[in-house]
Amino acid sequence: MNYNTILTIAGSDSGGGAGVQADIKTISANGGYAATVITASTAQNTQTVLDVYPLPLLHIEAQLDALLSDIEFNAVKIGMLYSLEILELVEQKLEEYGVTKIVLDPVMLSTSGKRLLTQEAIERLKLFIPKLYLLTPNIPEAEILLDKKILKSNLEESARELTQKYRVSVLLKGGHLENSNTLIDTLCIKDTLKIIKIEHQAIDTKNTHGTGCTLSSAIATYIGFGYSLEESVKKGCSYLHKAIVSGKDKLLGKGRGGVNHFCIV
Repeated sequence: MNYNTILTIAGSDSGGGAGVQADIKTISANGGYAATVITASTAQNTQTVLDVYPLPLLHIEAQLDALLSDIEFNAVKIGMLYSLEILELVEQKLEEYGVTKIVLDPVMLSTSGKRLLTQEAIERLKLFIPKLYLLTPNIPEAEILLDKKILKSNLEESARELTQKYRVSVLLKGGHLENSNTLIDTLCIKDTLKIIKIEHQAIDTKNTHGTGCTLSSAIATYIGFGYSLEESVKKGCSYLHKAIVSGKDKLLGKGRGGVNHFCIV
């Protein structure tokens, strides 16, 4: 029996709550085997991102070649790419090795508001999106991609608009909606434009650092196990909710802590 091998291509979070560190925990907690390509090193804690250092392109390329030439991955999750050059390299290598089950969490801003993707790279990212299996933007990221304000009243419309504009299945995450007791994540399936709403009770906690990384990695892991996209998204959202509930009262640092990745799944 083979491992359910999942590759995460993302930045390193020195605080452990997001990025590659969150991805490894999530993939492992959900029964997958995690491998990593690190695109950038960040100096960050629970309060802020102090510095971002993109790794040299030749080293990122070496990581990609080393893994993709040896291991057949069931799914790939992409997080922070940071620059146009890194984005173009990752896209080129995934196409070269025939990788198709790609989940992209379009990391543009950190929780504390630090810019993690240049404007030039965002414009290039829009050309890469149609090659994905699933795009998982939060509301601020979706607003950048659609150039419009997203409210609770137009979630379904916005998810469908993203799917039609970028020709990709989209999970529009609702965690940034204000004054809502219910979190609504909205999935739009590319082939049918079917809308699936996934609702969970909002949890009163500041420990939400890395939720986007965690969710996209969980979904990729379930895709790797062979679940349909709809079922993978539902199972990923359920896992994240449990991880938030389990970690809501944990103490870590002086700012926003992470979720409890090793909750009972």
